[in-house]
Amino acid sequence: MKKLRVAVLFGGRSGEHDVSLMSARSMLAALDPEKYEVTQVGITLDGEWLNGENTLESFSQRNIEDLNRVVLPGEPSHSALYVLRSMNGHEILEKLADIDVFFPVLHGPFGEDGTLQGLLELADVAYVGAGVAGSSVGMDKGIFKDVMRANGIPIVDSILVLRGDIENDINAVIAQVEKMGAYPFFAKPANLGSSVGISKCDSRSDLGEGLMEAARYDRRIIVERGVGQVREIEVSVLGNEDPQTSVCGEVMPSREFYSYESKYVDGTSGLVIPAQLPAEVSDQVRAYAVRAYKAIDCAGMARADFFLENDTNKIYLNELNTIPGFTSISMYPKLWQASGLTYAQLVDRLIELALERKAQRDHTEHRRQA
Repeated sequence: MKKLRVAVLFGGRSGEHDVSLMSARSMLAALDPEKYEVTQVGITLDGEWLNGENTLESFSQRNIEDLNRVVLPGEPSHSALYVLRSMNGHEILEKLADIDVFFPVLHGPFGEDGTLQGLLELADVAYVGAGVAGSSVGMDKGIFKDVMRANGIPIVDSILVLRGDIENDINAVIAQVEKMGAYPFFAKPANLGSSVGISKCDSRSDLGEGLMEAARYDRRIIVERGVGQVREIEVSVLGNEDPQTSVCGEVMPSREFYSYESKYVDGTSGLVIPAQLPAEVSDQVRAYAVRAYKAIDCAGMARADFFLENDTNKIYLNELNTIPGFTSISMYPKLWQASGLTYAQLVDRLIELALERKAQRDHTEHRRQA
């Protein structure tokens, strides 16, 4: 049987670059060489696309000098990867590989936010995950929360502020935040994940520092009201137009919240799978996850993150992550493993969904009939 040609994209221009490398390592190990012919493409922090022998290892060791520059021309007539070669003082395109499916393992801006998806749409290729709209809305927490409000899905009270507002008059921003209620608040970049740039703010001085920290990573900053004693519940979603959900899992943070360090550095946070929840709560969490997934026109995969109030069992949707972590300790694949789908089977299914989505796009007419 002919092998499917898969390009795995990793790295990227975001603060989650290193997380992407971790995810890619697990992903590449799961791709069956009997089924797939894999091309690795690493994207640098400056946005260069590179390929060569042991691309991932070269990126992990920060030793990329010997890799070749590659491009994906954004037009259907060149829907393959090309190496840029210098010849007689000119750069020419030399085909590297035809690709059946692109598998982005990129977290954060320039990979998960619709920008890469736009390039892949222009090139008219199959790719894993949500399209332009689902990716961009899922990435931008401000827009995402507005869509959830419009769909009657409960979320934590929040406001959106701009970096310019913080730089011009941070005290006015703090006063605006304090109108939401009492401390604590959480300041976070609107367009980033993996807990990068997030601060828990227990006082005015904390809030000032948290706003400045979040503003390092984005021009749009979300500030959320703390909701007291909560449990952090997550559920994995898989599918296109008929998405399915995994069992629920619970994060047991080793720090005050599920920070970048507790996720990826010390690895001390615990994961309880399945989460010990009343059946009606579990069912409602999963139902909200599917509603949110459909509301932003998500496809392929997402991880839905919730807060559950200890005293009331009130549910709040926190976010929908359209390219969730795929590391060996990530919740998304672990939840599917607990639901009967191995890591390798999950990867196979995501590639199948990408091809199904591409077949649907091919049915769409783009020219007006005379």
